[in-house]
Amino acid sequence: MEFETLELKIVDKVAVIYLDRPPVNTLNYTSFEELYRILVNIENDSSIKVLIVTGKGERAFAAGADISEMANLDAEEIKKMNQTSRKAFDKLENLWIPVIAGINGLALGGGLELTLCCDFRICSDNAKIALPEINLATIPGGGGTQRLPRLIGPSRAKELLYFGDIINAEEAFSIGLVNKVAEWKELLDTCMDWANKLANKPGVAMRMMKTAMSIGVNSDLSSALTHEAACFEQTFVTADREEGMRAFVEKRKPVYKDK
Repeated sequence: MEFETLELKIVDKVAVIYLDRPPVNTLNYTSFEELYRILVNIENDSSIKVLIVTGKGERAFAAGADISEMANLDAEEIKKMNQTSRKAFDKLENLWIPVIAGINGLALGGGLELTLCCDFRICSDNAKIALPEINLATIPGGGGTQRLPRLIGPSRAKELLYFGDIINAEEAFSIGLVNKVAEWKELLDTCMDWANKLANKPGVAMRMMKTAMSIGVNSDLSSALTHEAACFEQTFVTADREEGMRAFVEKRKPVYKDK
């Protein structure tokens, strides 16, 4: 499968999407279209159990949207581009499999917003992270004002959003924006280590776990608990749940079949 701005590799049960628009992997209309199409293919491939998204090259994950392209768009064209990016980002966020962002350098604007759609963020020690849209007299349009406060809390999010300042890997980790910091040369290996561990978890239970959390975080507690209970009950009719509990009793390693 050929793409203009992305590259896809599959290693066993792990898919890796590389953002590939040199020199700093800026995102444009084509990027969002291609991302959506590739995610649909991943969603329909039951052999893929984990997705990693990272950037090609040594400088950037994605240094934001392509401003040179956006500057020439009228209001209707910007609306169309924003709808296209939202379609891709929503698809990424709602994949049933775990998604890891490997932030290998700059993650600015839309690049950071893309990572906020992922379940985990692992960044290199040279990462530079920001939502600098305020400095261009606009605001984030890819979920930054909504997903970031839900992740790190409103006060910290406002600090990043209102000032638009760049923070480094250490600060991103300290405020809970990223899960782990790795040396640049070890970043992809670290992401793959996480991915391989997740790929060996039972697939149906993982789907129910992600569904329960995704719906619950945007619901009142009572509704969220009801949904959690329904997801919990669904795992109890699976062969994997029987295998997991039998293996526990028999003191052996379970063999899951994602059924």
